This record gives sequence, structure tokens and C-alpha cells, in this order.
Amino acid sequence: MTTTSAQLQGRAGTPVRIGLVGYGGAGRGIHARLAREAGLVVTAVVARNPERRASAAADWPGVRLHDDLTGLLGDRGAFDVVVIASPSALHAEHAAQVSAAGVPFVLDKPIALDGAQAAEVVATAQAAGTPFTVFQNRRWDPEQLTLRSVLASGDLGRVHTFERRWERWRPVPQQRWKENDPVGGGLLLDLGPHLVDSATQLFGPVRSVYAELRALTTPTEDDVFLTLHHAPSDGREVVSRLWAASVVGAPGPRTRVLGDAGAYVVTTFENDASPFEVFDDAAPDGTEGWVTHGRERRPVPRAAGGHADFYRAVAGWVDGGPVPVEPADAVRTAHVLDVARDSARSGRRLEV
Repeated sequence: MTTTSAQLQGRAGTPVRIGLVGYGGAGRGIHARLAREAGLVVTAVVARNPERRASAAADWPGVRLHDDLTGLLGDRGAFDVVVIASPSALHAEHAAQVSAAGVPFVLDKPIALDGAQAAEVVATAQAAGTPFTVFQNRRWDPEQLTLRSVLASGDLGRVHTFERRWERWRPVPQQRWKENDPVGGGLLLDLGPHLVDSATQLFGPVRSVYAELRALTTPTEDDVFLTLHHAPSDGREVVSRLWAASVVGAPGPRTRVLGDAGAYVVTTFENDASPFEVFDDAAPDGTEGWVTHGRERRPVPRAAGGHADFYRAVAGWVDGGPVPVEPADAVRTAHVLDVARDSARSGRRLEV
């Protein structure tokens, strides 16, 4: 979405101020933490829970606390940008409200519950002339950045397969809306946007989808498998195979990329327990995965970067720089997830 200088007022020399909607696991544990690391400050928070309000006040002395989004938007002078970190089922509603107020905002993924609603979120913001961006922080993941460098080096030759697993051993579900809300919860909406976005950023648009979705321990899906067939490039079609699951006693390997000249493998992920940990015992410090050829392997230097770079990009955007993530990308991802649901119901590979 194109921004204008009138909509994004630069604040040279002062930290960008955030009005944060939600101060739970996402709001406090991810957004506020990364914003602090990037040098932004949270100056206003929407939270009703007394414990969360107390946490916000302790974390950000002087923060203005509000019971609802209407109250926050009425306190417009307290922040430069709104970050919407409410439960997924509320994203479209909250985005419409912020759009109507004309306040630039960051919207956590998924931006809506389905592709039609996601397109409406973007159209509403465009009609109001309100700029926004999407929290796809995994684009700044060192693993993803390292993989980009491996692909650019040509060491894998022509890639034909991309695999990524987001698997955990969590046989007893956490008692959160993400596990229990049959509308906005589930791993397809929680982790699916990251997995699909990662694949499309690397290998381009998706042409067709095959999916399997199961609910093993929760009311909504906690076991997800997607096969994405990307549009051919230079005569070669890349197939992405993506997993998200909670009841996996042997997670991994995290990432495997196969080409006609070799492979790139990342065995473990963010300290999640895995029997593949032993594969990394000999890995030198500062490396991220291996380029392999059968039994031969060599470590790959980790690319510089991290999730806080998303918020550094937000600060630049508020000062008139490029949008960190185009909202249209999130709409395309939402449509892919819609087709995945249809595929799982029909048992067939479907065109996007």
C-alpha cells in the first residue's frame, strides 16, 4: 500500500511511539519485545485484564492504558502507529476501525479469517487512505535470510523441492484461544501464513494446493500438511511441502531444500526438542544449517538479521520509507489457505 507524507509523519530524532492493541502472548511476548529491541516505545495499550494492565505499566512507565480500541483511538496524540495484536477473529473488525480513524497501523497475521475478508480489509484501508503493513516477521528470520543467500549462491543448482516443518511435542494443549477457538484458532491460521509466505517469497506464486488437516487434541486443527505447486520459473516447477503440528515426538528436520546440485538442511528450530539435535553438535558458532551432498556436508554462515528488523523497518516506514510488507501479499496467502481448506475437505489437489 502506498503511503503519503501526510499519513506517516516523520519523527526524526525521537523514537516511534506505538499504540498496542492487546498485551497477551503476542502483544507483550512478541510485538512489545521486538519493538523495544528495535528502539521503538509502547506509549499506549488496550488491555482489560488487570494483570496485563499491570504488566504494561511495569514494562513501559507512563504508558496510557485503555479498555478498548475506541478509547485508544481517542488518545491520538499518544502514539504514531497502532499495532493490532488482538485475537485473529477480531483482526478485520479492528483493522476497519483503525482505518476509519486514519491511523497508520501494523496488523498481525492472519489479517483476516479468509481470503474474501482479507481483501475487504485491504479495500477498506485503501478507501480510507490509511496505510498499513502486515506482521510477517519471519521474513527477517536468520534461517530465511541464510536460505536466500544459499539460493543466490547457486550451490544447490536448480531447486525442485522446498520443505519446512513447524513441529512441536505438545501432547497436552495450552489453554488459549489459539487452541480452542474453532473460528480464529488452529495451526492453519496461526502458522500457515508464515509457512506459505516463506515459500512464496522464495519460489513465487502458488498454482495449486493439496492439503491434509486434522484435529488430534484440540477443537481446531493441530496437524497440518500442505503441498504447494508454484508457478513454473525457467521451465522448472518448485514444489513446497509444509508441516505444522503439535503432537510430534520427533520434530524436524526444520528445513530441507533440494536441488540438482545439492541440498540445504536446517535440523532444529528455536530450541524445540528434537532427535536431530545431535546433527548440529559439530556445527561451528555463527552457522545456520548445512549444504549437503549425500554424506558430505559443510556449515553455512548465518546471515545477519533478526525479527526486530521488522520493527526497524516499521520505524523507517513511519519516517517515509518503504512499506515493510505489502498487504496484498497477505491477501494472496489467505486465498492459498482457503484453497487448502477446500482441498482437505475434498481430498483433491485444487487450483488456486
